[in-house]
Amino acid sequence: MPSLKDGIFRLHTRRFGSVAEIIVQKILDTEMSNVLNYDLVKNGNRIECKFSRCQEENKLKINKNTVLDAIYAESNRDVSFADYSNKVWDCNIQQVKKTEFDELVYGIFFSDCLVIFRIEPSQIDHTIGYSDKQHRGNVGEGQFHLTNKNLSYHLENFLYKILTYKDIEECLTRAQESL
Repeated sequence: MPSLKDGIFRLHTRRFGSVAEIIVQKILDTEMSNVLNYDLVKNGNRIECKFSRCQEENKLKINKNTVLDAIYAESNRDVSFADYSNKVWDCNIQQVKKTEFDELVYGIFFSDCLVIFRIEPSQIDHTIGYSDKQHRGNVGEGQFHLTNKNLSYHLENFLYKILTYKDIEECLTRAQESL
């Protein structure tokens, strides 16, 4: 389903996040939160969603001599799940406020599937590369990176589900039908 994947990869940040929240809401059978501190709620359990798109690193610097090559290179950076360890990529899971949720559902959209993880705040620590230093002066907010080098750890310890784009389309269709 290249058109669904292409559309998801091209969404701006907030719209992209909304799509991920709807997918998680449907697969976990949750409700949308009525507060800004977390995204979803189920039986009083506060659930935060953080998702990213996997694209290969582009080392080409943009200047007047490379601008066209750099632009054209952008169209060929998507990474498949099967190639995750063979490509260099970095997905940043940021603005993680561990005291604001009971569970973090995070994931990566690869070119061929969506990989979804679940983790509790107590598990978000140095073992996954968590840093509480995201922005100068921030308090209670941090980040961690998913990369070609550490994804296997997340797969072994926190994997919840892998969805194909056909699964995603069916999930989003069911979400629309339930209105």
